[in-house]
Amino acid sequence: MSNNLTAFKGILPSLGKRNYIDSNTVICGDVILGDDCSVWPFVAMRGDVNYIRIGDRTNIQDGSILHVSRKSDNNPNGYPLIIGDDVTVGHQVMLHGCRLGSRILIGMGAIIMDGVNVQDDVFIGAGTLVPPNKVLESGYLYVGNPMKKARELSDAEIAFLKQSAVNYVGLKDEYLAES
Repeated sequence: MSNNLTAFKGILPSLGKRNYIDSNTVICGDVILGDDCSVWPFVAMRGDVNYIRIGDRTNIQDGSILHVSRKSDNNPNGYPLIIGDDVTVGHQVMLHGCRLGSRILIGMGAIIMDGVNVQDDVFIGAGTLVPPNKVLESGYLYVGNPMKKARELSDAEIAFLKQSAVNYVGLKDEYLAES
């Protein structure tokens, strides 16, 4: 388990039950993780100028960066980062001040920018760039740079969104058993 939890302005990250946080991960400031989450090597999460909230059974994979946008006169609430339950964030994903629902899979190297709202049951392909303030509707695959709605998800693909998160809960349990 990691000792890489850093306070910022007196606020220390808070972890739920049965989380696996790799020792090469840095989590700073106002960050709250739900239960059964996993955060893999070389992830950086900074809840310094706003907050990060992550739901249950969500996994953040290797090399991903999670950050927020500060409050301003033009945007009094800024952009926190809010992630729902059963979300799989692939390797080297950049999430910045966006809102993600539940049962979402984000492919490797995707970038999701400020003000984006991703509804439940969405698949975002590898390398996809989601520009600021877009809404990604439930039940679709999104791909491209900039992103476009590619097609509706099949029932099997929607079921896989949840299964991906379940698979990572099992993997993090194996890591916890060895530590």
